[in-house]
Amino acid sequence: MKRLNILIWHIHGSYLNTLARIEHNWYLPVKEGRPEGYGGRGPTFDLPDYVHEVAADQVANLPLDLVIFQTPKNYFTDQYEILSPVQRELPRIYLEHNTPRPHASDTSHPINDPSVLLVHVTHYNRLMWDNGQTPTTVIEHSVAINPDAHFSGDYAKGITIVNGIQKRPRIAGYDLFLQARQSVPLDIAGMQTEELGGLGDIPYRELHGRIGRYRFLFSPIRYTSLPLAVIEAMTIGMPVVALATTELPTVIENGKNGYISCDIDVLMKHMRHLLDNPSLARQMGESARQVALERFGLDRFIRDWNEAFASVTRNSALST
Repeated sequence: MKRLNILIWHIHGSYLNTLARIEHNWYLPVKEGRPEGYGGRGPTFDLPDYVHEVAADQVANLPLDLVIFQTPKNYFTDQYEILSPVQRELPRIYLEHNTPRPHASDTSHPINDPSVLLVHVTHYNRLMWDNGQTPTTVIEHSVAINPDAHFSGDYAKGITIVNGIQKRPRIAGYDLFLQARQSVPLDIAGMQTEELGGLGDIPYRELHGRIGRYRFLFSPIRYTSLPLAVIEAMTIGMPVVALATTELPTVIENGKNGYISCDIDVLMKHMRHLLDNPSLARQMGESARQVALERFGLDRFIRDWNEAFASVTRNSALST
């Protein structure tokens, strides 16, 4: 494709880190104090040089080709504050990271616009959202992590990675993490986890090298899109123990690349089995890595996104 000029707000740092591997000119609006959505490049990610920060009040002067929204605020408020009238008529994509709330199947997506492409990150999400008149597609996850990171499983402990788990207790499975931690050695990483005696927010460039020494990843999240932490763990060759909800039953094959169940007692039994059998953990981790490479590879992710960009621009000067 011709290189595009794309505006996107910084909403989901780990996802942005991967999306930015697609070689276009990315523009991140920033405001004084860097409030939500206007944090720019962020301190924990090593983004390519073609990812640019731009003052929010200068965005209207950019020669943009495409705008990507990720939150209702981006769509209903931010665009009217920082985009020019001409820019608001540009090709537009709404990237939906989340499962529908409050109801899993009867919630209408806030964007009901046939001129916007709604990109879901899992097939479960597209199935469950009521997408109205908005055309949809699915682009499954990938991750861009340190290629030197690998799984060794040296620590006879599990690791959970969830940002602010105590702030979203039911959805994020805070109660399940605490229950499991009572009988299985578990650490936790992510923003605000130091409040729980956890490892805190480890810089992304260091994260996977550190977690690779744990025996397995435990994902206690009840209801979310496929967690990037799961894909990251699988990519470095780590087995995953998780709830059999949303998209995960299509990713984790019980007893082969990890364990899934809706019974926390069963999951804890599997955790203990992995702790007692490091060679099994390495074998399952290698199977997990193969799934990650085949299904969630970066080349496929880049190809899918470029196809989406070409479809919305509908302009041979941009898409050839």
